[in-house]
Amino acid sequence: MSTYSGSRLESRVMEAISTMIVTGVIKNPHLSRFTSITDVKLSSDNAYATVYVSTVMEKDLDRSVKALNSAAGFIQNRLGAILKTRNTPVLKFVPDTSYIEGERINNLIDEALGK
Repeated sequence: MSTYSGSRLESRVMEAISTMIVTGVIKNPHLSRFTSITDVKLSSDNAYATVYVSTVMEKDLDRSVKALNSAAGFIQNRLGAILKTRNTPVLKFVPDTSYIEGERINNLIDEALGK
């Protein structure tokens, strides 16, 4: 498979999961509505997908990742209907802490500058 079609499929997976979160298709009380999908990495054979999850509040991140991992089968089933590909990738949700780390570094810089 070409790199272009792989990246296109990654963006379609990211868009579909994000839409499921925003519209409330995934009904889990531990899933924050402020959860966002920041990136999707597919394996070379499209059998597995690592989905990176971020939230605005650090305390919601672990709960949201656990909620998404528990609903991974449901989400994968819905993805199969949306993507209409031969195989639907097995999903693994992992936390993306880059936003939280960036905020922490900005705060440290502001403290060092005396702001």
